[in-house]
Amino acid sequence: MTLLMRGPPGTGKTLLAKAAATESGANFIAVRGPEILSKWVGESEKAIRQIFRRARQVAPAIIFFDEIDAIAPARGFRHDTSGVTDRIVNQLLTEMDGIEPLTNVVVIAATNRPDILDPALLRPGRFDRLIYVPPPDKKARLEILRIHTRKMPLADDVDLEKIAEMTEGYTGADLEAVAREAAMIALREAFKKHGKPQAVEVHMEHFLKALKAIQPSLTPEDVRRYERIARELKRMVL
Repeated sequence: MTLLMRGPPGTGKTLLAKAAATESGANFIAVRGPEILSKWVGESEKAIRQIFRRARQVAPAIIFFDEIDAIAPARGFRHDTSGVTDRIVNQLLTEMDGIEPLTNVVVIAATNRPDILDPALLRPGRFDRLIYVPPPDKKARLEILRIHTRKMPLADDVDLEKIAEMTEGYTGADLEAVAREAAMIALREAFKKHGKPQAVEVHMEHFLKALKAIQPSLTPEDVRRYERIARELKRMVL
């Protein structure tokens, strides 16, 4: 089984892959795309072969390629003169649908630039399952805020539902930053007032100040662009 998760940065694609490994009990082999790149001829392809060999040895296993767009852009449009990304794509294709089967090995990849991936990776037998991970809606934003404020001493005036309603365009990573910034603002104010660090409650005003400091990563235009790319990729696979 192979699947590609694509969507805006900060929406939890990596977290979903880790959760899949935890729930299934499979061995998890995480690979960040740039880690594969090497200036030495043949080393990048060797790294790909070793990753798949290791996965077969410890199966059931999940291979997770984060930022796969860094190592598998469309062939023929590379910016490097060595051609290493072209060779990496060829090696990936060989491993994913080659002679040696991937028994009990699941390949998952994540990218926020699916439009630059090599089209061959999206054909049946490669990444034939595409999952679009959208920005969180209001309900999801509320749950994210609850998670990141679970151990935070919140004052009675904090309205997480209102904050969730005010954070359209914020990703999960943005909301985590907002909660962290609100806590830091409360601590800084307490330190300024008392001259020493101490436990304080985080009030609604602290969250409002944090929202002014932490701007959303996504604009409505960004969301529409990602949704358009998702539709186009779905048609390619179908």
